[in-house]
Amino acid sequence: MSRIAVIGGGGVRTPFLIYGINEASRALGVTEVVLYDVDEDRARLMSSLGNAVVRNYGGPLKVTVENRIERAVAGATFVVNSVRVGGMRLRASDERIVFQHGLAGQETTGPGGIAMALRTIPVTLETARVVERVAPEAWFINFTNPAGMITQAISSCTGVRSVGICDTPRELFHRIAQAVGGTQESVACDYLGLNHLGWVRSVRLHGTDVTAKLLASEEQLKTLYPDQLYDPAMIRALGLIPSEYLFFCYAQRRAAANQARTGTTRGQEVARLTAQLYDDLRRELAAGREPAALELFKHYHRRRSGSYMKLEASAGSLLGEGTEDPQDPFLSATGYHRIAVDVMTALLSSAGRTLVVNTCNRGAIAELAADDVVEVPCQVSRDGVTPLAAGGLPESVRGLVLSVKAYERMAVRAAREQSLSKARLALMLYPIVGEWELAGQVLQALIASDPQHLGYLHD
Repeated sequence: MSRIAVIGGGGVRTPFLIYGINEASRALGVTEVVLYDVDEDRARLMSSLGNAVVRNYGGPLKVTVENRIERAVAGATFVVNSVRVGGMRLRASDERIVFQHGLAGQETTGPGGIAMALRTIPVTLETARVVERVAPEAWFINFTNPAGMITQAISSCTGVRSVGICDTPRELFHRIAQAVGGTQESVACDYLGLNHLGWVRSVRLHGTDVTAKLLASEEQLKTLYPDQLYDPAMIRALGLIPSEYLFFCYAQRRAAANQARTGTTRGQEVARLTAQLYDDLRRELAAGREPAALELFKHYHRRRSGSYMKLEASAGSLLGEGTEDPQDPFLSATGYHRIAVDVMTALLSSAGRTLVVNTCNRGAIAELAADDVVEVPCQVSRDGVTPLAAGGLPESVRGLVLSVKAYERMAVRAAREQSLSKARLALMLYPIVGEWELAGQVLQALIASDPQHLGYLHD
């Protein structure tokens, strides 16, 4: 029997991962999940809640905490990397700065994404090198955002066995299956792109292509997203079904206008809600009220999930009425824990399965280099992660993918070389920025707000 280490184990999604690992503990051959976080208090809080999850839903898993990363990863089969350097406070700060410069503030795309990447890459590379040294046989599963760019840095700078994961494609596939009246098993989606920049090219239901029928149905198209993100006419013009994060490319001015109308960003609201959650969990767990703590946790995630993208798409509020998702978030068919557990079980299987993950291109997308990290269907098994051939990029998205990939490569290079000018160039390359002066203004503001993590950049 083995253990799984979670780096960033004090994060608010950790209990979901614990639930999923506990549910699949026999298939994974795991008896223990070890949490490590630079904020040990939060790691212990999530350990207590994680053990409460196991007791509530039943299972054999034990959740522990280590205060040294070397001890956490020693003997681990999998190391899950899910960190937020600087916490939610810096997400809120990043998004506010971007918003103040007339762009839509979002944590993983555009200026918010480059700030997150530049402060996270050095930390993640240090972690990966510890894993490479202490647990060289372990798989390093990166869930840290921006997932594609962080995975790009890991694969290009270390020799650790790594794969990047994101729950966005699966969530889109799930919504498509519901729209066409199918199930996860009966619907197959042909997908390609980069992390948070992907599209579904075709949909098959029980082996029959239903793409044209889906594109023709305005009613079905409107059910594919958490809010009315896209004009169905745009989707039909593309001939592709975009993932939700493309909203910040396809409707940048609308998103910025809605943030201006509310005077806030989602990051600010989530930061406030998350701080309250931690305080409430400490109180309930200290008093021995585990059921109440679990209900608080579920309530938080129902509100957070139910309000997703509403602020940017329609100036809705995270704290507004009628935003809660009613289902038990632990029992959701999609989400953080589902894709993580599916990847881990596939990596232990001789047969494996096809999953959409982030890995080196190796010819999957014709226009990209072999070492460019892409998000495509892959055969995942104990033999590793093999991307499946996706062919060429559709003309309607080719330019966008190539420009965002150039931005990602330059941002990783900026972090590796500690180069301020390359970071500025990377931000200029991002399509929603596109200006040297604006890139410099935004970058300087981001660095001034977080000199601890971004002050290493220099010329």
